Amino acid sequence: MDQQKHKNLYEAVRLHPLFQGLEQRTALSLVQKCEQRVYKKQQIILEAEEPRYGLLVILSGMAEVFVEEEVLEILQVGELIGFSNLAEVVGKEVQVPEVQAMVQVRAVEDIEALFIPFDVLENRWKEPRVMEYLLAQVTVRLRDVYASLAEQVKLANDFGEKEPFMMRVQDIMIEKLVTVQPDTTVQAIAETMSANHTSSVLVMENERLTGILTERDIVSRLVAMGKSYQTTANEIMTPNPITISRFAYYYEAISEMLLTGIKHLPVVDSKKTIGIVTLSDLFRKKNASVMKTIKSIEEADEESLPSIKAAIYELTETLIKERVPAFSLLEVVTTLYDRVVVRVVELAETKVGNGRAGTQGKSPRYAFFQMGSSGRGEQFMLTDQDHFLVYEDSGDPVYFKKLGIEITRLLEKAGYARCSGLMMASESAWRGSISQWQERVRQWMLKSTNENLLLAQNFFSYRFVAGDKKVSQKLDILLEELLGRSKIFLYRLAQVERVQGKIPELDQPIRALFKRSRKNIDLKKEVLFPYHHSLQILGLVNGVLTGTPVQKIDSLKAKGVFTADFADELKAGVEQILSIYIRLRWAGAGTVLAFNTLSTREKDELELSLHTLNELQSMVFARFSV
Repeated sequence: MDQQKHKNLYEAVRLHPLFQGLEQRTALSLVQKCEQRVYKKQQIILEAEEPRYGLLVILSGMAEVFVEEEVLEILQVGELIGFSNLAEVVGKEVQVPEVQAMVQVRAVEDIEALFIPFDVLENRWKEPRVMEYLLAQVTVRLRDVYASLAEQVKLANDFGEKEPFMMRVQDIMIEKLVTVQPDTTVQAIAETMSANHTSSVLVMENERLTGILTERDIVSRLVAMGKSYQTTANEIMTPNPITISRFAYYYEAISEMLLTGIKHLPVVDSKKTIGIVTLSDLFRKKNASVMKTIKSIEEADEESLPSIKAAIYELTETLIKERVPAFSLLEVVTTLYDRVVVRVVELAETKVGNGRAGTQGKSPRYAFFQMGSSGRGEQFMLTDQDHFLVYEDSGDPVYFKKLGIEITRLLEKAGYARCSGLMMASESAWRGSISQWQERVRQWMLKSTNENLLLAQNFFSYRFVAGDKKVSQKLDILLEELLGRSKIFLYRLAQVERVQGKIPELDQPIRALFKRSRKNIDLKKEVLFPYHHSLQILGLVNGVLTGTPVQKIDSLKAKGVFTADFADELKAGVEQILSIYIRLRWAGAGTVLAFNTLSTREKDELELSLHTLNELQSMVFARFSV
């Protein structure tokens, strides 16, 4: 490092408490013993259990201290990294036991830092001002750690849990494996299941997992087919079963099972099968009635529909208490609600009849779509109904009127309140043939009144849920053609967004929030609505019409609209805001977030999240120069 670089570094740190008050020559001599270091975004700065040989002063950028992906602290310019072995500084004067560092440090942004070896710090330790500063920094960290632990213990007590941390699969799996060979007969397998009181066996060959066989498989693939009990395992097993790591979380196992429809997950460690978890075991751990409820969705009739809501709420509460990440929670719960909707549509079809009249003896082809929070895959509480119906041009309008009315009635019975704005398939404005929908949307685009823009905003949050996928694909093609000729419509959508106002940004540092007059923020109106609308507009401009917000972000990344880094930042920011939003709504606290209810870490994360969402909105404004 040349003399000029030394001087530049000295200028960057001369006012820092570690160097403040030193003569320039003395300070430069110390800086020469230090080292300038650069870290890229997401690069690990310090590994867990890695020996520490000094402290790092952040010159630019931001870092986070974390344990097992749980962020403990956000560090900014001027702050120090590497306190876990600060004892080395005073080790010669005080007998200090050797302690391994358990935390890791990662760059949140590109970082420039000055590495200060402990022998340099040792020279400064006896200076009262430096000693006071370093001890104050240690005290602050101790206080934050105690506050964090107290918060976790309180949450655990509130939730009735004795363990404040999320369980791993290895903590709840069944280690005793019941296995058979591929050539074992079904008769022998049934005897093995009975003797071991299990509903499944793993099919192993030379200690390699090749398949899984359950009681249901035996019934559906052997008994129902009239096959012989001498049939072997490899003839009816499920080959190459889905597995899960022993280090995965409890909630990840639940998510995998609910989203794939399986009930048995072999547990692996370095490709070796070491255990198994079942859906019933997972729910028995927390709530014995949930398993029965999931099955009841598939078998629901009109009388039992009302009971499903309470059961799904029970599962949702379990996931919230387990601190399951927002996207995973929403994916699981939305999947369950989709199953309810599919079952409602089936019941409605049965009630109305097959609708053969006017369709040349063929069953009518149609698609049923959800809008609003359900369309975005963000429904964790039953909201009001938001849906529409599209059928082929040859379909019978009378039949689909009856079907739309019946679906709406049954959804209300299941717990979905009727939409006050009448955006439901029971209304003529929200059902129609493909051609009718094409003309309807074309009119919204030609006459971009505020009312039509609001209708379009809601409509373009659509997601196919039930019916014929081919009808949905036809609608997508027609809509894409319309959008290609509707630049003014897209401009007007962006203009409305500009009038509504920008997503608020909170100046750094967020800890200073309490000194300002602003004490809260409406997460729904001021953050989530403009985020959804901005993402929707960018999607429509780039041919991404439908899908959940996460799917849209991935599609825009694939099209080059978003960089990979920005897409990751956006998803992380949205997930953090949704986590707070879900917690607020579930507690019945509305959508307004009071800043004094957040931990220090949550405030820092909220600051970063709002900044990222603001960047997204700015892309829309820049795209249309509104």
